[in-house]
Amino acid sequence: MSCRWIRLARWLLAGLLLAMAAASAWAHKPSDSYLTINAQATGTTATEAQLISGQWDIALRDLDFAIGLDADGDGAITWGELRARHADIAAFATARLVVRADGQPCQLQVGAQQVDSHTDGAYTVLPLQLACAQAGPLSALELEYRLFADIDPQHRGLLNLRTAQGTRTAVLGPQASVQQFLLSGAEAGSGWRAFVDYVREGVWHIWIGFDHILFLLALLFPAVGFFVDRRWRPADRLGQAAWEVLRVVTAFTVAHSITLSLATLGWVSLPSRLVESAIAASVVLAALNNVWPLFHGRRWWVAFVFGLIHGFGFASVLADLGLPQGVLALALLGFNIGVELGQLAIVAAFLPLAFALRSTQLYRKGVLVLGSLLIALLASVWLAERVLDLSLMPF
Repeated sequence: MSCRWIRLARWLLAGLLLAMAAASAWAHKPSDSYLTINAQATGTTATEAQLISGQWDIALRDLDFAIGLDADGDGAITWGELRARHADIAAFATARLVVRADGQPCQLQVGAQQVDSHTDGAYTVLPLQLACAQAGPLSALELEYRLFADIDPQHRGLLNLRTAQGTRTAVLGPQASVQQFLLSGAEAGSGWRAFVDYVREGVWHIWIGFDHILFLLALLFPAVGFFVDRRWRPADRLGQAAWEVLRVVTAFTVAHSITLSLATLGWVSLPSRLVESAIAASVVLAALNNVWPLFHGRRWWVAFVFGLIHGFGFASVLADLGLPQGVLALALLGFNIGVELGQLAIVAAFLPLAFALRSTQLYRKGVLVLGSLLIALLASVWLAERVLDLSLMPF
């Protein structure tokens, strides 16, 4: 390969690693809210107004960051502190959700708030009632969702929309802040839109799930070579590296698909804190194995074992939505496909660059050794935070 292409590959790989390092600072469970709307309106005559009920679960940690709920600053949000801010919470939330029925805005009212627990902590529960002035049956509902859009571009609203034709799901967020849903006709009961939404969400989830990405990269760093007497040697052919990458990615995919399915369908459940701590530990071990190799040619086995744990992490985005089994199966399939597409995009960007640089000191020392140590250090901080419930970093 010419020196020109090697220099270009060096710059591209360096840019990729810098982008990953900057992005990894935001490694945390993505911010989600859970919005349920029962669009089976109560008005039945041509002159009756339509009343739509719903429920909106919003994480207390997100609200505390946005408007401040911890009045005494002791790190714990009490019921008294939350109750004192109910009106502020309702005003903050309703200002960021607009519902239109057949093109006309509905009046949104919030009932008495409660608190519920999801897999990642406490949420305030806002009972909703939407008064839509239109007379007669509604044909379409439009949602404009901008919760936390100004402070967290990663935030997503997971919608569970119940209509007379069945349950629809959608992912609301900055990339799709305004969405319309038909309440009658064939499309109202179609799961295709939900499938596409969750494919897109799966891709996005892997791209912002930086602990998952760093685990995968830690396994891929040595894939363009092999260990001989505990020393890493670059591969002679791209086919050798591609075969190793295929084994690692396949093992990781099979493993997390198993536990993602089991957890999302409710057959196996593990505490979120335990899962997130185990994911951080897996990143530490995978990275350190590149510096002090223990597993040698068995990285695919490591990928499979820890992939089982990562699957529970992927499932957390779906577990709390409470979808019916038929819709849940479609959402699960689409989400899993999206995760795989996101992984393949990362591999496609990484492998050619890594292979081009495999024999250079930049790769041997800068990427394989120093890069792995940096990943291990960052993941160790995540592990301490998740095990001890601390906040050691300002992100």
